[in-house]
Amino acid sequence: MIPVRSGVTLFVLLVACSACTQMPQIPYNVDAHVDSTPQTVVWGHLPSGRQPVLRVRSGQTVSIDTVSHQGVINGMDPVKFFSAAGIAPGEVLPDAIEIYHKAEHPKDSGAHVLTGPVYVDGAEPGDMLEVRILDLKFRVPYGVNNSNKGSGVLPALHAKPNPKIIKFDLQRRVALFAPGIEVPLVPFMGIMTVMPPAALPNTRPPGIYGGNMDFNRLTAGSSLYLPVHQAGGLFYTGDSHAVQGDGEINGTAIEASLTPVLQFIVHKGGGRSMKWPRAEDAANDYVMGMDADLDVALKEAAEETIAFLQRERGLSPADAYSLASIGVNYIVGEAVDGVLMVYGAIPKKIFSSNREFWARP
Repeated sequence: MIPVRSGVTLFVLLVACSACTQMPQIPYNVDAHVDSTPQTVVWGHLPSGRQPVLRVRSGQTVSIDTVSHQGVINGMDPVKFFSAAGIAPGEVLPDAIEIYHKAEHPKDSGAHVLTGPVYVDGAEPGDMLEVRILDLKFRVPYGVNNSNKGSGVLPALHAKPNPKIIKFDLQRRVALFAPGIEVPLVPFMGIMTVMPPAALPNTRPPGIYGGNMDFNRLTAGSSLYLPVHQAGGLFYTGDSHAVQGDGEINGTAIEASLTPVLQFIVHKGGGRSMKWPRAEDAANDYVMGMDADLDVALKEAAEETIAFLQRERGLSPADAYSLASIGVNYIVGEAVDGVLMVYGAIPKKIFSSNREFWARP
């Protein structure tokens, strides 16, 4: 287990995801760091009984190196894979090479390389773990979008894998998709998860534990709320994305290795009534619904909206239903992972009195 160390004050430029506008620089302390190595990652599954790679207290902040699975699942050494796009061997992450050669990847498990788990002292089943996303730092100036036959919303479009290696201009914060096409970078973690009630043999489907939600609003300046199922929460993250559209329709975003900086807050008893994860940023509260059937996922998100507006805003069921219909947008967040996710964005500006974001303990 990696010991917690005192950190140096760093600075983060928080971005309001809904508007992609700059916010003031806010200082934070990093209390500990976790490297990505064959010993600190799991590949494609969440096993039971795994020892924590780090133990922290509620309120502490951790930076966590992650490695994108694109480049290690493509059937060749990462150096060879990335050389096809002119990426020099020295620009390939050494930990990606080591994980490719040494990390265990069980048969029938998922693609994702996840770093963890992090044990948060005091987190117990029935509690809620708040994960504040303070920063997301690029480890390399490139990423990969990859679709394949049988995957995505249009599974017949490809006859074979179609990996597209995309370089970044990090100074201008854009992905250089093609001549004349630049996509603004909005990084986020595709997977942030606590340990489920039981071992997860494949990381592809999201669930009550969070997981592979591919929720692109979870960028710097947001918070994710997860119900705790195991002592310590046992938090993992990975599947890092440089940018992704809602739906992730071909099966991947621009998959790129990131180092998220996360603060963990335990809310005692807060997870007892949670059916699905929730989130928020400066502009919106977000509720979610998940199911293999998209219509059912939308219904779940709608029911979560009604419950949220009753609990947090004191509305009657009828008024909450009415407000949801006229003031809340419902969006397909992820349409490709077997279990689909729909989220409702509840704008904070429609309420005349609103609590200050991140002012709570």
